Amino acid sequence: MGKTALVTGASSGLGVEFARLFANDGVDVILVARRRDRMEELATELRTGRKVNVHVIAADLAAAADVERVIREVHGLGLEIEYLVNNAGLGGVGAFAQSSLQTQMVMVDVNVRALVQLTHAFVPAMVARHSGRVLNIGSTAGLQPGPYGAVYYATKAFVNSFTEALSYELKGTGVTATVSLPGATATEFASVAGSGQTRLFRSGVMSSAHVASDAYRAMLRGKPFVIHGWANKALGFSVRLGPRSVVRSIAAAMNKPAS
Repeated sequence: MGKTALVTGASSGLGVEFARLFANDGVDVILVARRRDRMEELATELRTGRKVNVHVIAADLAAAADVERVIREVHGLGLEIEYLVNNAGLGGVGAFAQSSLQTQMVMVDVNVRALVQLTHAFVPAMVARHSGRVLNIGSTAGLQPGPYGAVYYATKAFVNSFTEALSYELKGTGVTATVSLPGATATEFASVAGSGQTRLFRSGVMSSAHVASDAYRAMLRGKPFVIHGWANKALGFSVRLGPRSVVRSIAAAMNKPAS
């Protein structure tokens, strides 16, 4: 049986780049996202000139029932997931008190609940066969509180912490867990989240291809975490040393639309 990778959020941005990296290495891919048309186009691209199988599962990971259906469909295909990439995620900018509760809960459902649900569905089998890799997409946002993006920053803090803890628990099993911590990245994320005009995104972004390649290599090496780019590494260092009041103020300023 060939190796198979499951990639969520596979209709754009980092998800597309991860799918290409796996296919280039001869790994079969299961694409999961809401937009079937985009995934079908990507599936055609991946199959062209490569001897890989590509499966498309359209699902809304904000719905627990859809996540359960994804798991059932994967098992129905009779495939073992060697690589699990929990890439799907969304954010939002604005004061929490003026926000829509539904929007905030969808963020929690996709960024946290679906990630935990999928990881729990496939990691036990990896451990049983002593082989597998998990790559979760966290964020440098999870290294600090984020005024005007409070729930998003908190969900990424969860992903960062959860994955590092999981990587420790998996020592000696033949399975690894890696968390990728990008900063601002050139994907559809900013336009959907409404953060494209914030100082954070206006100050410069990394390409999705660069971030995905860096994260992919870290996953293959079994690293617990990877922060992408020297500026993001400097940020990670500074938020650990800086006074929390200063850290909060800087994050708030970066999350406000640039004037």
